[in-house]
Amino acid sequence: MRVLSVLFVFVSLVGGQSASTAGKAEPVAILVELFTSEGCSSCPPADVLLQRMDELQPVAGAHLIVLSEHVDYWDHDGWKDPYSSHLLTDRQSAYVGVLGLSTAYTPQMIVDGTSVLQNNDPRQAEQVFQKAGRVEKVPVRIDSVRMEGTQAPVLQAHVEVGENSSKHSADVYVAVALGHAESQVLRGENGGHHLTHVAVVQSLTKIGKVEKGKTFGQDVQVKLKPGTDPANLRVIAFVQEAGPGQVVGSALRVVGK
Repeated sequence: MRVLSVLFVFVSLVGGQSASTAGKAEPVAILVELFTSEGCSSCPPADVLLQRMDELQPVAGAHLIVLSEHVDYWDHDGWKDPYSSHLLTDRQSAYVGVLGLSTAYTPQMIVDGTSVLQNNDPRQAEQVFQKAGRVEKVPVRIDSVRMEGTQAPVLQAHVEVGENSSKHSADVYVAVALGHAESQVLRGENGGHHLTHVAVVQSLTKIGKVEKGKTFGQDVQVKLKPGTDPANLRVIAFVQEAGPGQVVGSALRVVGK
């Protein structure tokens, strides 16, 4: 209920007040990364909040592209998160250094690679999303998405990045995520709870670099786990300055659509 009440305030403040993005023909894509873990008792409310952001899209003139990134440093405390990855722990650690944070922690939401959302502070969230909406974004498109095979499935797609109008060259990433995931947690801080998640990252790959003033295009192949349901897959492509730094463009494609 606390999360839902915070979300209500968040919607009332941000929705309809984002003057920097309102009235644009195309919504501005904003990447929201949640570093989370099923072993962390503080994380389920943040998981719910991310799901509501994904469903309600509360920021006027913007499309929030969400990612659940499950870290692995909670896995030794009684429950091994089946969605955890050390790669994502390393990604969060890189943010800690770049953003000048004292330590990594969960849950932690990072918006467009530069801003950390403060817990239960809708006013700060309003400022963060308005700032993200003012950034000139590089156009990103994901085409020709399909999955082939069942025993050793492979996801194929083509990623196009328009002219990079930002001040720096930037890396191009592709994430493959489960649209919906859930677990019955048996042990640890969330033992006995049934948890649900949205956009759970299964792989995150840097596929190239787009130079300043240039465009980029590349075919992508990602190996998937056997039995992966294509109707439950999302492909997210984003362009991020080195560091990791500012996300200057992102796009989402649901595989089953």
